[in-house]
Amino acid sequence: MGQVQSNAVTAPARLADIAAQAGVSEATVSRVLNGKPGVAATTRQAVLAALDVLGYERPVRLRRRSAGLVGLITPELENPIFPALAQVIGQALTRQGYTPVLATQSPGGSTEDELTEMLVDRGVSGIIFVSGLHADTTADMERYEQLRAQGVPFVLVDGYSPKVRAPFISPDDRAAMKLAVTHLVSLGHTRIGLALGPRRFVPVLRKIEGFTAVVRDQLGLPDEVIATELIQHSLYTLEGGQAAASALLDRGCTAVVCASDMMALGAIRAARQRGLEVPDDVSVVGFDDSPLIAFTDPPLTTVRKPVPAMGQAAVRTLLEEIQNSPSPAGPGAGTGGPTPTHGEFVFMPELVVRGSTASGPGAAPRS
Repeated sequence: MGQVQSNAVTAPARLADIAAQAGVSEATVSRVLNGKPGVAATTRQAVLAALDVLGYERPVRLRRRSAGLVGLITPELENPIFPALAQVIGQALTRQGYTPVLATQSPGGSTEDELTEMLVDRGVSGIIFVSGLHADTTADMERYEQLRAQGVPFVLVDGYSPKVRAPFISPDDRAAMKLAVTHLVSLGHTRIGLALGPRRFVPVLRKIEGFTAVVRDQLGLPDEVIATELIQHSLYTLEGGQAAASALLDRGCTAVVCASDMMALGAIRAARQRGLEVPDDVSVVGFDDSPLIAFTDPPLTTVRKPVPAMGQAAVRTLLEEIQNSPSPAGPGAGTGGPTPTHGEFVFMPELVVRGSTASGPGAAPRS
């Protein structure tokens, strides 16, 4: 999409351009630009649309008033699932007349608290937190109560704490593990490993619970064996996935379930460094179904996080919070109303089978 240079409408020659574009007289254009009465609504819209097409700035009095700013705080954007979620949330906010403000954390950069303070200082109507400190079981949740005391509505995505009175939006991490492991067991794998991030995070703990339950039920392994031999913590990066998968392959795993697609790409690299083929020798399953992940080599089997549904639900829930907020935060906030329902909204993931999983070595797939 090309960018149009924006200019103020001043010269009479430009009035002629706008009149020609809109199919009206220059006098009509002048009346619209000066806010004069006596112009039909459809004609006024045609003139304003002509301004936009020609790249002229609308006069300040004619610009569409924003319903307010909404902050979106995300982790780093290197993992493509975060930009994908930010895009869904941003588009949904824009459709509702709000202006999204993206604030991104990065190593050595601003902290979540600093970004929150910056957004509050700018008078945002609300904030959506994605994979923030609310997902960290070691973090102090008092920061969110302080934010609520300031009258700023917020919604928390990917993570849950019973200590915070707010709406939470989450994928079903336990169900995700059942989908992945059941698929691998059906292919004849009996030694399945799990590569994931640091244990202190709620989504990690839930994935461990789901993984342990399904491996115990379907393969009959005791919990101690699962915990000590089949689960490996690392970082949510390609290098982290490579290190975790390497440890799991050392323990005889023929399949690896990863807590992110980035980790899964690292697991494929770990297998290839050993001269193993994916999926002939080792099967790999990711999590997220990030953009472009279908085009990797091999195309990645993954558990798709319901990003569109989660993003739209986050916006819808935040707008309810804003409308019902007893202490309106900025323009667009409501005048108070019944307290919104706080709790967790959980969305079901979906298994997407591609080319990175196949029958276990020497094993006949189950029917």
